[in-house]
Amino acid sequence: MNKGTLYLIPNVISDQTQKLVIPAQVTLLLPSIRHFLAEDVRTARRYLSSLKVYNAIEDLHFEVLNKDTDPKELKLLFHPIYEGSPIGVLSESGCPGVADPGAEAVKYAHENDIKVVPLVGPSSILLALMASGLNGQSFAFHGYLPIESKAVAKAIKDFEKESRQKNQTQIFIETPYRSKSLFQSLVNTLSEETLLCLASNVTGDSEEIRTYPVRKWKTIKIEMEKVPVVFLFHAKQAY
Repeated sequence: MNKGTLYLIPNVISDQTQKLVIPAQVTLLLPSIRHFLAEDVRTARRYLSSLKVYNAIEDLHFEVLNKDTDPKELKLLFHPIYEGSPIGVLSESGCPGVADPGAEAVKYAHENDIKVVPLVGPSSILLALMASGLNGQSFAFHGYLPIESKAVAKAIKDFEKESRQKNQTQIFIETPYRSKSLFQSLVNTLSEETLLCLASNVTGDSEEIRTYPVRKWKTIKIEMEKVPVVFLFHAKQAY
C-alpha cells in the first residue's frame, strides 16, 4: 500500500500578512492537497481562500483536529492517507505541532510509518527568541502558565531558578485577553535584574519587541489589551 504524506502547513500569525510570511513552497504545494485537518474549519477555509491557490474551496475536504479530539479517532481521520492521498495539518496560527493539537496527528503518523513533511512558515516563538537578545543556545518553551495567582507566582519563581542555574531562556505564551495579567505577575515576581522580553503582535503592523530588566519594566506603562504576546526571560546568574 502506498501511503500519502502528512504535510504541516504554516498559517499566518497576524492578519493580512500572507504575502509577506508564507513562502512560495507552501503555495506551490497546496494545490496537490485536498484533505485537511484543522482546529476550526471556518477559519481554515478562509485562510486557504486568501492564498488564492484553489479554484473552488468547496472542493476541499476538512476534518476537525483540536484539543478535544480523541486519539482513537485519528485512524479514521487519516483515511485519505491510507488511500494514497496527502493530508495537510493547519494550525490556527503559526506552525502546526508547536503548542498546537496538530502534534497528535504527527505522533500518529510516526507510529504508523507515515511520512511527515514540515513546511517553512512563521513561528512567533522562534521569531521572538531571535529578536530578544536572550540566550538562543539554551532555552525552554513552557506554553501556558497556570491561571491561579499563587500557582503562577510559584511557576515563575521555579522557572527563574531554572534559568539562573542553567543559563537558560524561559519562554511562555498566553491568550491575548490575559497578556496584561501575566505581565503583571512577571514583574511582581521576578528579580529586578532578570531580563524580560515582550514580543507583541509578531509579524503584524504593530509589532513591538523590547527587552529590559524587570526594574525598568516596572516604570513603563504598557497597553496590551487583546494583543498576542510571547514572553521570554533570562535570570542573571549568581557568581
